[in-house]
Amino acid sequence: MRLTLLGTGDARQVPVYNCACVACDTARVYPQRRRGPCCALVECGTQRWLIDGGLTDLTERFPPHSLSGILQTHYHADHAQGLLHLRWGQGLQIPVHGPTDPDGFADLYKHPGILDFSQPFAAFERRKLGELTVTAVPLVHSRPTFGYLLEGGGRRIAYLTDTIGLPDDSLALLRRDPPDVLVLDCSMPPQPQAPRNHNDLTRALEVIARVQPGEGVLTHIGHSLDAWLLDRPNALPANVSLAQDGRML
Repeated sequence: MRLTLLGTGDARQVPVYNCACVACDTARVYPQRRRGPCCALVECGTQRWLIDGGLTDLTERFPPHSLSGILQTHYHADHAQGLLHLRWGQGLQIPVHGPTDPDGFADLYKHPGILDFSQPFAAFERRKLGELTVTAVPLVHSRPTFGYLLEGGGRRIAYLTDTIGLPDDSLALLRRDPPDVLVLDCSMPPQPQAPRNHNDLTRALEVIARVQPGEGVLTHIGHSLDAWLLDRPNALPANVSLAQDGRML
C-alpha cells in the first residue's frame, strides 16, 4: 500500500493570497514549499482511492476509470470543491464514501451527476475494498468528519484531518494496534488557548504521543506553522515530520 500526499495545506493554502510572511514569500520562490488543498491518494493492488476532492483539477489529474472512488472526510469547501466539476462527466460512475451529512456541499446531493453518494460510512465501519481495508474513524470538527484507517499490503496508515484532538473511542481504536504511519491535522504553531476545529502543534504532538505510531506526519498545514518552523528547524521530535505536496509514504 502506498499513500501519496497530493495536497498538504489548510483552507488558505500556501502561499496565502496577499501575505508577505516568510513562509508565503518562500513558497512563491520555491514551488516545493507550496501547499495545495489537503488530500491524498491511496493505492493498494488494483485499488486507487482519492481521499477528498478539494483539488480543482481532478478531471485533468485523473483520466476516466483511473480512480476506484473517493473517500470523503467531510464536506467543507476546501475538501470538496473539485467534485463540483468532476460530477458533470459522463459514461461512468464514481463512488464517494464519506460521513452522513444532510447538508453535503453546495448542490452535490441534488445534482450528483456521475458521483454516487449512496453508501455513506457509519462510525467505525470497516469496509473491504478489494485489497484495501478502510475503517471510518470519527474526528472532532465543526461538521460530520471521518478520518480513515487504511490497511493493506502489510501496512496500516491512519489519515486524520480535519480535527482537534481525537474522540476517546477513536483514540482507543488506534492505541489498540498503533498504525505504522499517522498522518494528522496540524494547522498552526502552539497556541496559548485551545484552538477551534484544528490541532495546533501542541495538540498534534499530544495525540501522536498517545497513539505511538511508528511515524507521525503533520498535514493540513497553515502558513503560520510553516513560518514558525522556519525559525525553529529542530522543534519536531525525531519520529515526526512535516508533510509536503507530492510526498509518498
